[in-house]
Amino acid sequence: MNAVTELNAAVDLPETVAITPAVAAATPTVRLMQAADLARWDEFVLNCPQATFFHRAGWQQVIERAFGHRTYFLLAEAEGKICGILPLAEIKSRLFGHSLSALPFCVYGGVATEHPTAAAALEARADQLARELGVAHLEYRNLHARHADWPSKALYVTFRKTIEADDEANMQAIPRKQRAMVRKGIKFELKSEIDQDTTRFFAAYSASVHRLGTPVFSRKYFRLLLEVFGKDAEVMTITKDGVTVASVLSFYFRDEVLPYYGGGADNAREFAGNDFMYWELMRRACARGIRVFDFGRSKLGTGSYDFKKNWGFVAEPLHYEYRLYGAQSVPDTNPLNPKYQLMIKTWKRMPLALANLIGPHIVKHLG
Repeated sequence: MNAVTELNAAVDLPETVAITPAVAAATPTVRLMQAADLARWDEFVLNCPQATFFHRAGWQQVIERAFGHRTYFLLAEAEGKICGILPLAEIKSRLFGHSLSALPFCVYGGVATEHPTAAAALEARADQLARELGVAHLEYRNLHARHADWPSKALYVTFRKTIEADDEANMQAIPRKQRAMVRKGIKFELKSEIDQDTTRFFAAYSASVHRLGTPVFSRKYFRLLLEVFGKDAEVMTITKDGVTVASVLSFYFRDEVLPYYGGGADNAREFAGNDFMYWELMRRACARGIRVFDFGRSKLGTGSYDFKKNWGFVAEPLHYEYRLYGAQSVPDTNPLNPKYQLMIKTWKRMPLALANLIGPHIVKHLG
């Protein structure tokens, strides 16, 4: 049988999983998500406490169409109902290695289920798939630790905070120095606008990552995010006298807002554009009844980490866990790695137009 046929077969649970007679009657089977499963999958995601926006079925289409990677979105079923999911994608790169991850280009991932037997079944199938594909490692991007004996990466944290229903209460919750920066943007009479496309966003975002020496994603990727996720993906652009200052692409999930990609133009620092932008997003989200502001992932020891702490958010460690096969150690393909410093310096000096042309061909292999 080929890999796809095997994946659609019922899974054999590892011997370490104890199955009582009652549980055995509803032992889950694991198979690949099909087109007919999309609505059921997303309904499960919406109602499963362990699921996140990055477990949504739409990521399969985004990853395949934007980057050309193979995906394996696994679902566990018992008695005709989905009881667990595990979205996976394979990245095969000569430069950055061969991996299977849940889920690349996403900050959260891993198994989503309240069913312990389903969790074991899904992870058993993922292990089997990783071996069949011959990957160097399998990665789970967990919010909470699951495998204490697996190698992990203590590099990333996330910043999440409950916001109040009152704007003034949210303003007063921001520490004094950061609050002053927000008021500076207000004093400059910055405006926020919801865009229907990614044109202004891409201009601000690409300029911002270029200053950091980081390759940019393709325009197609951002267009797909709006196309696939519809009303749950939104671009908000900040302007001064009609000129773009900053822009952010955010996701909405349950009662959460997740500013995921953002950037400022060259004039953003002068007008406190980024400070005003995140305040304005919080204010708009509050008006929509959103109660959780997810500031997203940052690396320890970076400017992004310090910026989010200045807002009064408390860092929560992310548990990225790895099962190694051909690899001897966990991957280290992040800008803080000293071996990438020369590349970063070179990238900063590259003309923006050239960087925007080359960048998507590099970043699609990073995940």
